[in-house]
Amino acid sequence: MAGYLAKASTNLLRKNISTYTALLRFSSSDTKQYENIIVEKRAENGCVGLIQLNRPKALNSLCDALMREVNEALDTFEQDESVGCVVLTGNERAFAAGADIKEMQNNTFVGCLKGNFLGHWSEIAQKKKPIIAAVNGFALGGGCELAMMCDIIYAGDNAQFGQPEILLGTIPGAGGTQRLPKFVGKSLAMEMVLTGNRFDAQTALTAGLVSKVVSKELLVDEAIKTAEKISKNSQLVVALAKEAVNIAYETTLAEGLHFEKKLFHATFATEDRKEGMTAFVEKRKANFTNN
Repeated sequence: MAGYLAKASTNLLRKNISTYTALLRFSSSDTKQYENIIVEKRAENGCVGLIQLNRPKALNSLCDALMREVNEALDTFEQDESVGCVVLTGNERAFAAGADIKEMQNNTFVGCLKGNFLGHWSEIAQKKKPIIAAVNGFALGGGCELAMMCDIIYAGDNAQFGQPEILLGTIPGAGGTQRLPKFVGKSLAMEMVLTGNRFDAQTALTAGLVSKVVSKELLVDEAIKTAEKISKNSQLVVALAKEAVNIAYETTLAEGLHFEKKLFHATFATEDRKEGMTAFVEKRKANFTNN
């Protein structure tokens, strides 16, 4: 019995070491090194892209260079067939406390107009692969807007959301007045935008801004778990499903239903739709190839 237990312990240790080595390989893979963000690949076979905002001294305030790096990293994951979903996060103190005020303080109307100031931020919402925002701490101003550009928002139990631009003599400029009412309704959105008040994670959950609240320590792991589940589906069909849901916020019900039906019919031209239904009938797990 002692020999059996010793052998079992050895095998378990080897398995744990093997698992850890695999995770380490994907966590510290050959992803590009950035100045303002940390980029990794996580989960089984590196199927989840992880982007961590990394300006801790500035509470991850969103400077232009950081946002360009986020878009660059997302574009890289868009082209990486091994990645099916991306998690975007900050640290436990702040997801992002807003746009970098020092950077924009001396801007002028003409300068903003000619330079299309903040225009490239919206590119994040145009990505085909799903993005999960894992929000701990402050998500204020541009930070709240950045979270809303993502497809799913998970909040840590210490999260705080707000659009305090009115207190700075301006208004939200990256979607706060447009996306927020669609999430939480006109009354709460108007209160947030006109007063600069913040609300906590539970209020965000009740209002419909976030889909889940978990402890701050488990937040990123929970987001990666969901991202891994999404990644195991057909990337091709996931992109169509994401597009269909997004169109619901941009058109009438009749037009949306028509668009949905067209995309639904389009799935019947894919190998993954055939494989998924065949696997269901044969009572086995589907093997999607993203074709």
